[in-house]
Amino acid sequence: MQTENRFFDDLSKLVNGAAGTIAGMGREAESATREKFREWIGGMDFVSRDEFEVVKAMAVAAREEADALKARLEALEGKTKG
Repeated sequence: MQTENRFFDDLSKLVNGAAGTIAGMGREAESATREKFREWIGGMDFVSRDEFEVVKAMAVAAREEADALKARLEALEGKTKG
């Protein structure tokens, strides 16, 4: 009976060790794949989300300024015509 317990204990240790190794390999493969994908995307001149948001905010501000200047110009033109 003691030998069977030892056999199963050793077997469970072996399986746990193999599962840990396989999980580690999976994490490493995922990390390497992500890094390669970032390199590939980086070479295609895509912008990051942060860069996009900054440019978007600049465009909104420029649009608001242009609308304000347009309204001011229309007001000034109205004074000279009237």
